[in-house]
Amino acid sequence: MQSLRFKAIDNLTSVNGEVSVESPAKITDIFGENVFTLKTAREFLSDDAYKSLVSSIKTGQKIDRSAAGQIAAGIRQWAQGKGVTHYTHWFQPLTGTSAEKHDSFFTLKGDGSAIEEFDGNALTQQEPDASSFPSGGIRATFEARGYTAWDPTSPAFIMNIGQGLTLCVPTIFVSYTGECLDYKAPLLKSIDALNKAAVDVCHYFDKNVGKVTATLGWEQEYFVIDEGLANARPDLIMTGRTVFGHSPAKGQQLEDHYFGAIPERVYAFMRDFEYESYRLGIPLRTRHNEVAPAQFECAPIFEELNLAVDHNTLLMDVMTRVAKRHKLRVLLHEKPFAGINGSGKHNNWSMATDTGVNLLAPGKTPKTNLMFLAFFVNTIKAVHDHADLLRAAIASAGNDHRLGANEAPPAIISAYIGGYLTKVLTAVEERVGDKFDEQDEVMLKLDIHKNIPELLLDNTDRNRTSPFAFTGNKFEFRAVGSSANCGYNMTILNTIMAETLSSFKIEVDALIEKGDKKEVAIMQILKNYIKASKAVLFEGDGYSDEWQEEAARRGLPNLKTTPLALDSLVTDKAKHLFHKHKVLSHVELEARHEIELEKYIKYVQIEGRVIGDLAGNHILPASIRYQNVLLENIKGLKEVGIPADGYKAQMNVLVEISDHINKVQVLAEEMTEARKAANALATSREKAIAYCEKVKPYFDEIRYSVDKLELLVDDSEWELPKYRELLFLR
Repeated sequence: MQSLRFKAIDNLTSVNGEVSVESPAKITDIFGENVFTLKTAREFLSDDAYKSLVSSIKTGQKIDRSAAGQIAAGIRQWAQGKGVTHYTHWFQPLTGTSAEKHDSFFTLKGDGSAIEEFDGNALTQQEPDASSFPSGGIRATFEARGYTAWDPTSPAFIMNIGQGLTLCVPTIFVSYTGECLDYKAPLLKSIDALNKAAVDVCHYFDKNVGKVTATLGWEQEYFVIDEGLANARPDLIMTGRTVFGHSPAKGQQLEDHYFGAIPERVYAFMRDFEYESYRLGIPLRTRHNEVAPAQFECAPIFEELNLAVDHNTLLMDVMTRVAKRHKLRVLLHEKPFAGINGSGKHNNWSMATDTGVNLLAPGKTPKTNLMFLAFFVNTIKAVHDHADLLRAAIASAGNDHRLGANEAPPAIISAYIGGYLTKVLTAVEERVGDKFDEQDEVMLKLDIHKNIPELLLDNTDRNRTSPFAFTGNKFEFRAVGSSANCGYNMTILNTIMAETLSSFKIEVDALIEKGDKKEVAIMQILKNYIKASKAVLFEGDGYSDEWQEEAARRGLPNLKTTPLALDSLVTDKAKHLFHKHKVLSHVELEARHEIELEKYIKYVQIEGRVIGDLAGNHILPASIRYQNVLLENIKGLKEVGIPADGYKAQMNVLVEISDHINKVQVLAEEMTEARKAANALATSREKAIAYCEKVKPYFDEIRYSVDKLELLVDDSEWELPKYRELLFLR
């Protein structure tokens, strides 16, 4: 019987051009047409309901039940006008994916007559089963109640799946006792904490600032392969990555894929998911080939952080679904293929005031340059003081495969700012004496260029090896994994920034109270912060062994694996930090620590099982069949009197195959026993460390022999699609 591998290859020629793609004349004609924007709300809501909604979005004012009912009626009218019959509260539980439970507008009155309704209660609150989502021990299995609550700051939208249309209401998800069970609720709290701390610091420079909003522009990397070939790889189906596969003769070494011509079939897929994204208000701007074969990237225009996180989560759903129409498979795993680049999600983060100022954009006057420098240095100080938390924010089983490889930053958290800004910080740090004198005060007021030269927007190069790099008017958090929910790492970044800015204001105010002028006090504290945090600044090659040694000398944490990195979430320092800013309680932090450990254990456990299954049901049978072919060949040659030298090559191959077969069998059995031993341990942390240190090492050992067998066994016997097919056949 023909294997799935060869059937998929045979079918490749028949799939191209099967899907017709809608293409608007102008993106602006369709952008946001399936989103209940404020412009749409103005059309469907009364003045009072509209004002209530706007006030809630802009100031956080609570919407009363009466206004909620009017808003719900307007949203239903709009949605039904587009053919919608069902609605759902769309939320982001700690599984890492989105979740939804659909209800119809249809209901029955007391007299049995049918009506359609969507009232304020249905808009603002629903009750999904909380026991079936990760809770880290907050909820027992028999304690099922949980609540989703409407987030007015992220607009409702209509999801089109096949022929069905569903109204989606973005919500938070909390337990019956009020603990956060999702990514959105803590994110909103961290945004609020950052806003308060940043506004206080802004008032040193501009009393008109009333709000500071965190902004995000994510870059999403992903692989696209043929669906038929993917279906013939059980490891891709079950884990999202290939646990076996010998590197092809041609990989990415020719550097010909990056920014190259987009393959036609992938291009049709891109246009299709972009079309759906535009209708959902996702402002995609960029598409291109990435470095690795079959790897691509898309990126949007910057948005407010909460909305950007929702849009990235939604985009991953849209891409995965649309790919199936094109008989393609999107791989969002951080390292789906060994030996070539993995995928990240580069989070470009900044802060903007309601007066129109990007706080991480260099200014053109001494005053605005000093404000930029204040937020710039505070960011570096936050990264230095809480590098362990930033490492925990990107920790996952998938990202462990990627971090420190040739395409991703190392697990050591450092910041890159470029040579020009390094000189600026050095000039501030090396001011003579511990305090700025009267002459400095005059200089600061009139001409700051001696300390802060005129700063240009593109005054830094790029450093691909840096986990946290300044790129002109934003910081790029490059270490985030491609499958991650942006909300998690951005919550941590916002919170550590809020903490640093709060401390900064206290210290500056203390100097002002002692009699220092405001500008002098600011510069003095910035000087102190630069001295205290310069160890985290690194301009060189993050891949090098020398950096590992240098980072250790500087005292920077090097938490190479997820189980150890996650410990940072539950230190006394972390608990105090998140409690102080009302982002996460001690219980919620402990729960997240437990959830992430359990998630790690399950991912590695699944990979181990898949490796055992593939070895026993695919690799060894194919290898033994070819082993028998060689035996018969050698036996026949012997029988006709061929001397031993005449079948020496066959014998060498036979011996090598036999050796690798034995190794795969023995190692797979040892790995299974190691899994059993890990499962018997008492705590999740112990299990996670055991899976990391005792089970995972077998993965590479087994893979080595399997990949050797792939080269030795007759190609017609090998059942799993090879890298040369997965990466290059479309």
